[in-house]
Amino acid sequence: MYTGGCLCGSVRFAIQGPIRNIVYCHCSRCRKAQGSAFATNGIVRANEFTLLSGAELLTGYESSPGQTKYFCKTCGSPILSRTESLPEQVRVRLGTIDSDIVERPTAHIFASSKANWEEISDDLPQYEGYEPNRGAF
Repeated sequence: MYTGGCLCGSVRFAIQGPIRNIVYCHCSRCRKAQGSAFATNGIVRANEFTLLSGAELLTGYESSPGQTKYFCKTCGSPILSRTESLPEQVRVRLGTIDSDIVERPTAHIFASSKANWEEISDDLPQYEGYEPNRGAF
């Protein structure tokens, strides 16, 4: 099980299963939402993600049609995103997880959109868009 939360500690959550499809996303939306060169996201089953506290403090922004990013309205920490067409999954920002994460990143996505000042220096696959088999459990 994993636990995590936002910077101010008001939003807390637990994950009761594995984290799949961990990727570094270099798209411009993730860079802006994260305020960094990329976002590190992982997918969990929606029924294995539980908000423990602060649900009323989560606010959402529909960053693209059918995809909503949720963050703490007190401290601004990005927590998760949901896609209408994939209701069985939740995409979690890994930087919000407090527990040691066993699973490892598998790819860089939207690599051609990366910040011009960033260098990708590992051997993970790089994709122009989403990784193959995205969201498959």
